[in-house]
Formats: sequence, C-alpha cells, structure tokens
Amino acid sequence: MELAAGGFSEEQFWEACAELQQPALAGADWQLLVETSGISIYRLLDKKTGLYEYKVFGVLEDCSPTLLADIYMDSDYRKQWDQYVKELYEQECNGETVVYWEVKYPFPMSNRDYVYLRQRRDLDMEGRKIHVVLARSTSMPQLGERSGVIRVKQYKQSLAIESDGKKGSKESEQNQAGSSESERSHQVFGKPKHSAVD
Repeated sequence: MELAAGGFSEEQFWEACAELQQPALAGADWQLLVETSGISIYRLLDKKTGLYEYKVFGVLEDCSPTLLADIYMDSDYRKQWDQYVKELYEQECNGETVVYWEVKYPFPMSNRDYVYLRQRRDLDMEGRKIHVVLARSTSMPQLGERSGVIRVKQYKQSLAIESDGKKGSKESEQNQAGSSESERSHQVFGKPKHSAVD
C-alpha cells in the first residue's frame, strides 16, 4: 500500500468512501449504542488492545457537506465552541503538518493529549462529491509528552461526507482512541498537576 503525502494511502481514502455507501458492520460484533434523530452509533471491542472502535452514521439536515468538512478542519473555530479544548494548534514537523490537541478532563482525572496527522481530500465518486478526512496518531520529538497529561497514542479516525440530496449532509465516521495498557491501569485517575502530594 503506497502512502501519499500526509501518511495516508489512496486506498484508505476510497475505503472511507465505501463505508459511507455501504457500512461494514457484518462479520463482527458491532453493538448498536444509540439510534436517534437520524444518527446511529455503533461500537466494537478490539480484543487485542482493549479499546473500543466506534462508527457513526447519519444525516445532518441543515448543514452542507462543504461547510461541515470546513468546520471539521478549522482548529481555530473548534476552540470557540468546544469547552473541552485546553490547547489546539497545527505545527510543521519534518515537512508535515501535525495537529497537537490537549483535552480537558474533570478532576480527579488527568487531561489527555493527541499528536496526529490529518488530511482532507475532496473526491469524485461517479459524479458525487465526497469530502474525506483521515487522521492517525504520530510521534514527533518536537511534541513530546507533558508531565501530568496522558498521551493518547492509539488514535485513528476517518470521516466521509456527501450531500443528502437536499440541503444537508450524509456522513460516516469511524474512530478509535486510547493509551497503552499500563497508562490506562495506572493513570486513568492521574495525580493532579498541582497536587501537594508526591
């Protein structure tokens, strides 16, 4: 599988498109969690890692596909509406644009952070325009782990969006995120950063 710029292959982008057309839920123990307002959320336990993988399918009736894809890629705008963002920015590392994102968690849990590659492509599939966004964890020495923050090292996401045939968007999203087993067992309730206890 040949990787394009940004560390994603052509095949990965087309797989995301295929998921939008025909959700791949057969042959695995996907569990339906929520089905409401035209949105369905499924999850699957990865027995090797102990992490859940999630799939979301649905229609947003009042948001165009282009606007939805633009909003998804706009880190500055996310900082305005997402109250859980502590820090979010893009940085050039080794010729690639990398996203750093720290997420606030309530006391007594430690914040989590992500370092990941993200790329968007607008594809033509038999005359239909499909916006695809792929993201996955990466490791960069310029963005090392921080004291008191748990680094999410196993993160991947794919998002495909197209018109619902009216003025809204039909979307398919798949993601998985987690830390290592030792991090989950020892740092889920990490010591507060300014604790007087050592």
